Amino acid sequence: MPSQNGLHAFVDEAGQRARSAKSSDHFVMSAVVVPDENLTDATAVLAALRADLGRRAGDTLHWRNIRGHSQRLRLVQVMGAQPWLTVASVVVCKPHLTGPALDDDTAYLYTLRYLLERLSWLARDQGRILTGTLAHIVRFKIGKLRAYESILRQAPDCQVAWQSLNPAGFAIDQPHRVELLQFADAAASATFTAFERDAFNNTETRYLTELSPRLYRRPPGPLTSYGPKMHPWTDSARAAYPWVAAL
Repeated sequence: MPSQNGLHAFVDEAGQRARSAKSSDHFVMSAVVVPDENLTDATAVLAALRADLGRRAGDTLHWRNIRGHSQRLRLVQVMGAQPWLTVASVVVCKPHLTGPALDDDTAYLYTLRYLLERLSWLARDQGRILTGTLAHIVRFKIGKLRAYESILRQAPDCQVAWQSLNPAGFAIDQPHRVELLQFADAAASATFTAFERDAFNNTETRYLTELSPRLYRRPPGPLTSYGPKMHPWTDSARAAYPWVAAL
């Protein structure tokens, strides 16, 4: 039987969903999972981070607006030090995909499917029920999410443990209203910068390394099996990202 206390997943993404010559090479969707009994702790940590980073009480922390390396590092270091926080991510490596490109919404939902699997396994292993909130994205309506959830429930190859997810389905909201979505923004962005090359052909893996203690790991599987979902995880992708297995 599930325990009385549940889990809440806050989900955001980084990179472009599209697969085109002008889009990012990676699309990342990350969830920060907090047990219900630690939601107050998470809010307190976020408030302390605002003070650390010189922001006003109640300011929304957006990764793109935190320009300095040291401030971004401080953000992920604090997140990585919270024993009750878990990060689950899906990293879409578009240069290694084959087949026709998907439209934006289909690419988003397909990535969400992989993330839902991991979130449901996490909840199932803890005997809890997980409730989720997605950060709002442009031109994506709640009806489309509900329709996709219904399709997944009927899909014979879907590995989501539905009994461990709130049957009401995931909500969609804004980071300034559901402030713990700001942690998900940081997790997705930190992961994205570890994979996506900048204008000088550089990546920055340290942010993700600082989050490594909080990455979802389900023994006895390897990190890249039950932890961060790399899609696709072909021989060419493994060769391109050899450092992932060492996280």
